[in-house]
Amino acid sequence: MKASRITVVIAAAFLSFNASAAAPFDEELASIQELWAEANYKLPTGDERKRALETLSGRAHEFSTANPTRAEPLIWEGIVLSTYAGAKGGLGALGIAKKSRAALEAALKINPNALDGSAYTSLGALYSKVPGFPLGFGDDDKAQTLLLKALAINPGGIDPNYFYAQYLCDHDQCAQALPYLQRAAEAPPRVGRQLADEGRHREVLALMAKAK
Repeated sequence: MKASRITVVIAAAFLSFNASAAAPFDEELASIQELWAEANYKLPTGDERKRALETLSGRAHEFSTANPTRAEPLIWEGIVLSTYAGAKGGLGALGIAKKSRAALEAALKINPNALDGSAYTSLGALYSKVPGFPLGFGDDDKAQTLLLKALAINPGGIDPNYFYAQYLCDHDQCAQALPYLQRAAEAPPRVGRQLADEGRHREVLALMAKAK
């Protein structure tokens, strides 16, 4: 076998291996995304939802631990933990929120552009919702900076536009939030994220009604 043909065969085998290795990663990522959407938008608030999110946070942590060089699992671990903290509420949620912050910050160190800058979006939303000093680490200035970075990466995305609009409304600037809500409402559907898109669109329309 000539050297060039050997090179082609090796390259083909390498590409085949990468494709087979990527499939379980992509499947697990999609599964966590779907389970999060079901917990966030289908389950009623209360113990059932908290239990589902707690279980999912453990699974997301296992996924990120198994893929330490990838930002996407850390982003989703952070998203699940943030949602779990919001569902739990009270002072007991602060420790969960700190774990969410750590996961999202770790994702930014690996690849800030992963999932269209979703780490910036989620971290910005977290800083805007967590109480400030001395109870928590919330920081409005950091929140705005992070959310604007998310918008710079994904200006037409439903999530960065929604969360920045929410930030503006929380600071009595609902009129300025309307253009971002309009962009969120017109955002293209995301592949494999139908349930999440439907739930987020309901939130967008509800906030738009409040802003008007």
